[in-house]
Amino acid sequence: MQKKTIRYLILHKSLTSFCLGYCSNELQNQHMTIETALRYLDLPFKVLNVDAVQPLADAAKLFIILRFRDINKFEKEALSLPLSGIKVVLSSDLLQIASEDVVYDFALKWARMHYPKFKDRREVWTTHLCFLIRFPAMTCTKLKKIMTCNDFSRELASKFVFEALFYKAEEPYQQRAISAKLGNALGHRYLERAYKLRPVKALEFEAPHQQSVVYLYLKRDECAILFPAGKLYLQGFHFGGQELFLSAYCNIDQQGFQHCLGLFLGMQGEEFEPLAVDYEFSVRLRPDNEFVSMYKGSHTLNSGIVVGCRNLCDIGWTPFLNEDGLYFIDGVLHIRAEITVVRE
Repeated sequence: MQKKTIRYLILHKSLTSFCLGYCSNELQNQHMTIETALRYLDLPFKVLNVDAVQPLADAAKLFIILRFRDINKFEKEALSLPLSGIKVVLSSDLLQIASEDVVYDFALKWARMHYPKFKDRREVWTTHLCFLIRFPAMTCTKLKKIMTCNDFSRELASKFVFEALFYKAEEPYQQRAISAKLGNALGHRYLERAYKLRPVKALEFEAPHQQSVVYLYLKRDECAILFPAGKLYLQGFHFGGQELFLSAYCNIDQQGFQHCLGLFLGMQGEEFEPLAVDYEFSVRLRPDNEFVSMYKGSHTLNSGIVVGCRNLCDIGWTPFLNEDGLYFIDGVLHIRAEITVVRE
């Protein structure tokens, strides 16, 4: 039976559940394209027997998710998707992107392309897009820009930004509780995607001196997969008029004897002026759950140069990951980096 005939039959309201299910299975076994996948997405809203066509709609959804996992690579094609398709893409946990900032910028670009009229664009943001962006995973710099973006109302922007900031201020176990309490309906907004840049929590102070305190939380399995020479890059953060970043490595210690966890600080961009800083790395240790200073240093940061320590915890890789060790609290490593501008 030809594909066009099957698609026609599946929309026929008098079709029995058995025939509907048969047609649905036949279409799943045939080659799927973006065009056909978009058609199948809407089937549950067009037939009376939703259960019979739901597997086909789910297969179409998965096809689109896998096709557009890397929205940077297929940006032009992704930007041409209709609202039903873009909602599938933006709701996916499998997006391979640097950070949630990229997702927001892409959604903004898509909305302005498809809804050039301000009233229509605000409507689609208010009713659809804003619920698909994971604001708590965005950088504070981007959250500030949202407050000045008029694509959706100031009230709605304030709601999502304040929710994100309050969430960022919580400890990891409290963040998990918030997500669990909201359940599947809203809790997904607090789940992190497969970000290439790991989110951090950065607080900036102007007094008594210019200082930034950055908190990083790494799960044991995230650390484990770094062995033997993996690198974990983290979201950048603004400080002292510059864009700084942290990175965690599995490397060989200074003596060249054992693998260990290293932590490094660097500056992004080529147009920035050098920045003289003092920095201190601390780790929260069991059983007291208090932050303990592990390394201190001073350096004038320049673009392309990283500074830090090759063995943050002063211990080899295997005992570092040990479940009975000092470093992971409920499976999470808590790291704090304090960066202070040096005034000459």
